[in-house]
Amino acid sequence: MKKILALIGSPRKLGNCEIVAKMISGQIKEPHELNLLRISDFNIKLCRGCYMCLIKNKCPLKDDLGLVIDAFAEADAFIVAAPTYCLGANASLKLLADRILFFYSRNAEIWGKPAVGVGVAGIEGKEGSTKLQIDSFMTLFQMQIKASEILYGAMPGEAALEDANKPLISGLANALFNDPVKDSAPGCPLCGGDTFRFYENNRVRCMLCSNEGKVDTSGLFPVFHIGTSSHELLLTQQDALSHGQWLQQMKQKFGEDKTKLKQVTRQYADMGSWIRPLEKTDTGPERRGQRGKNG
Repeated sequence: MKKILALIGSPRKLGNCEIVAKMISGQIKEPHELNLLRISDFNIKLCRGCYMCLIKNKCPLKDDLGLVIDAFAEADAFIVAAPTYCLGANASLKLLADRILFFYSRNAEIWGKPAVGVGVAGIEGKEGSTKLQIDSFMTLFQMQIKASEILYGAMPGEAALEDANKPLISGLANALFNDPVKDSAPGCPLCGGDTFRFYENNRVRCMLCSNEGKVDTSGLFPVFHIGTSSHELLLTQQDALSHGQWLQQMKQKFGEDKTKLKQVTRQYADMGSWIRPLEKTDTGPERRGQRGKNG
């Protein structure tokens, strides 16, 4: 029996994301076991960019990330659901994505699994970058993106009541273990992304794979001519592994250039005053944080 992991990027219990994920599961014909992981339930710390996960296959941060990695490894497929907060996906999704390098040590257990993504917005057309961020999350974790959609519903449970959402939920359920849903809208020929940044002289950049090219607007629909770059990040699993090797080389280069780099950074060490948070002492209540030089 397949194991589906629903990643819930919403702190709200029994909110639209959780309910929609369960509705998708309920319409999947393939026999499966549904497990749900609410990202905000776990203590996931901010990545410090030390690269120890790549160099020594361990992270110095003491948190719950290992439990999340185990859940990824045990799953056969994913449902990624996140709500729109301030025109973008809830921050918990990005918090987990920023720790992606620690997942590299177990890439054989995690990468290449099918996934569908769903974002929920309260006002139609006001989802902002939510779909792009969900697609980016699935791409970073080298999931096979079968489909992704934006649903609308503001109050908890409202997304389940909207008639316009019901065929989209059915489509996501059908796509997970079948062929990917083909989007009729113009997209990136490399990654299928549907979000772009436009520049002068018809130059365009795909915001999902970050590759550039030209857009032809002479026809009824725009046609994107985008090519690969000399440093790909995520189009293939080998791209991701090569990027990891490049990061290791950058860490080594930093060691070689440390003296020269420190000469630069020291020039800025004492500039400005830091506003510090409140701190707790071992023997008493909180004391006020202090403004102070960079120490």
